Amino acid sequence: MQSSGRRRILVVDDCELNLALLQTALEEEGYDVDTANNGNIALAKIEASPPDLVLSDVIMPKMNGYELARCIRQNEKLPFIPILLITGTQQMSSMQELDIWFDDFIRKPINLDRLLARIQACWN
Repeated sequence: MQSSGRRRILVVDDCELNLALLQTALEEEGYDVDTANNGNIALAKIEASPPDLVLSDVIMPKMNGYELARCIRQNEKLPFIPILLITGTQQMSSMQELDIWFDDFIRKPINLDRLLARIQACWN
């Protein structure tokens, strides 16, 4: 956590518009927000300064959200970081097979109240 005492969230999405919308909405709720437009950049940021939560899209080039979550969980040098995935998929069976790598998910289109509740639930 940063010295401001506010929780830090890393938002990962390859769509710049999604990054901007989520960053604005979460900052308005009092969070410190950093962004990354792919999983490789996100992983480097996480290793340099672990956030309090990672909010990642699933479908991204280079490293998808599942792969990012797996890399975070398998890195023994990182503290436990809650991971919340954003998905547009309706195929939950495929996600349930991978849910050991992440804490929760939210479907697109994102409902802000639901997202904020899921974020809070990750810390409870």
